[in-house]
Amino acid sequence: MRETSQPDKPASFEANLERLDAIVRQMEDADLPLEKALQLYEEGMKLSEICQKQLDEAEGRVEVLRKRAGGKMAREPLQPSDVTDDEVPF
Repeated sequence: MRETSQPDKPASFEANLERLDAIVRQMEDADLPLEKALQLYEEGMKLSEICQKQLDEAEGRVEVLRKRAGGKMAREPLQPSDVTDDEVPF
């Protein structure tokens, strides 16, 4: 029987953020060798870019329905000013 190889699923935003947090904690160690610190810094920068891209993609998917004149509903991109702190679900 032949196994089919499936490409790895990209890590979730939450998993990437957890790893980024772990990197920051490791880099706060004063005894961290310079070479290891540089490796962690590079990994952290890549993860930071990935997280920002994931946030940008999520923002692009969020849409708000608004009533237009005449009673028709239309989809519009969510603007940061559209959400108050009281409306944020987390």
